[in-house]
Amino acid sequence: VQLQASGGGLVPDGGSLRLSCAVSGRTFSSYLMGWFRQAPGKEREFVAAISWSGNSKYYADSVRGRFTISRDNAKNTVFLQMNSLTPEDTAVYYCAADVTGLEVSRTSRDYDYWGQGTQVTVSS
Repeated sequence: VQLQASGGGLVPDGGSLRLSCAVSGRTFSSYLMGWFRQAPGKEREFVAAISWSGNSKYYADSVRGRFTISRDNAKNTVFLQMNSLTPEDTAVYYCAADVTGLEVSRTSRDYDYWGQGTQVTVSS
């Protein structure tokens, strides 16, 4: 399983970005998917996760109401729409796949495969 994240960039405070993560594998619809981020000098933290069908979504408190996770199982892709960005959102964003789990997890160690990360920088 390979994951390729894209869509990062430099945006002003209050701006928006849409991250994408293309996933290889014939059974993408059975993968639980998540987004995590890591800012300089900080530990990797949970951002959002989504169930197989997309019906269940979970968010970190810091992004709830501003970020939206979604998936397109026909295109093997998961998205993260990020609105009202602030400088505190600056980080490398990683997508991750849990290929064996039964429930969506907020814990990074539950994810089996990771993308390479995409940089998001929000200027003040």
